Amino acid sequence: MEKELWKGNEAIAEAAIRAGCDCFFGYPITPQSEVPEYLSLHMPQHGKTFVQAESEVAAINMVYGAAGSGMRAMTSSSSPGVSLKQEGITYLAGAELPAVIVNCMRGGPGLGTIQPAQGDYFQATRGGGNGDYRTVVLAPSNIQEAVDFVQEAFDIADQYRNPVVVLADGLIGQMMEPIEWHDVPKRKLPAKDWATTGRKGRDHHNIINSLYIDPNECDDFNAHLAKKYQLIKENEVRWDTKDTDDAELLITAYGTPARIVLTALEQLRAAGVKAGLFRPISLWPFPEKPLHDLAGQSHIKAILDVEMSIDGQMIDDVRLGVEGQKPISYLGHAGGVIPTVDEMVEAGKKALKEAE
Repeated sequence: MEKELWKGNEAIAEAAIRAGCDCFFGYPITPQSEVPEYLSLHMPQHGKTFVQAESEVAAINMVYGAAGSGMRAMTSSSSPGVSLKQEGITYLAGAELPAVIVNCMRGGPGLGTIQPAQGDYFQATRGGGNGDYRTVVLAPSNIQEAVDFVQEAFDIADQYRNPVVVLADGLIGQMMEPIEWHDVPKRKLPAKDWATTGRKGRDHHNIINSLYIDPNECDDFNAHLAKKYQLIKENEVRWDTKDTDDAELLITAYGTPARIVLTALEQLRAAGVKAGLFRPISLWPFPEKPLHDLAGQSHIKAILDVEMSIDGQMIDDVRLGVEGQKPISYLGHAGGVIPTVDEMVEAGKKALKEAE
């Protein structure tokens, strides 16, 4: 199969079309504006609906309405815009509506910068809205993965009736890479017999709701959600490793930094340091057990977490997974500054030395 050169944001948009996205509702914000720009041209050509909403708040509520009627609905934004969508996302989770949300992260807090960052990890994995809810979070480290994950995200959302976040830093959205358009494995999906599409022979109306006045009823519903989230934990955990079979130093990273780590591994090994990479792909559910099992191996002496955030956010999940088995140190920058190979090599050597 021949490869084609695509810009990340445009590839994400095309992937949504190929996944059967029926409706897109969004609002432009750097560095993801090419997603709605591309879809505004191409979705009408496929007989699909594109709406540039008056705000991010409006966009996510339009997603709620379309998803409630059984449509495959999507929105995309970047960090401050996704913050505005959080109320709608918790409503989607509370009403058990499938939807895809793409976040091309930029630096913050507040308006921050338009440069790439990873400061939205907490927001995505802990839920930036109210209540006990979860969103599936997939983190691509290249454009090929972004394309594949966006297409699969629609199936995951439909299978579990839950929002799915594709969390990419802004660099992935703005770079260009060759990719292959290949068939993403399809899932056997349940019928959307819950959708608000009218009576159509039913003896009842379908009602989409996230309001439970009775506390016992609300408690029961949250218990129902918890069972669903446990099922997701059992089925959707993803991770990747590189050179971990004999590694003394284990580096944890996701997204763009994980790609840079690959070069750092080469330089560390050339300098006599056996280093390996553990890359979480599903940030929620986080691959706790695979990381725990790897960290427990005797050849692992130290762990270095690398992120594009100032004090680390994924590092909390790394600590939870490792459970104190090995010392963990951190390297990171925020606001659009990306950790370099030289910094990773130096920090890795230091972490290993301090563990001796």
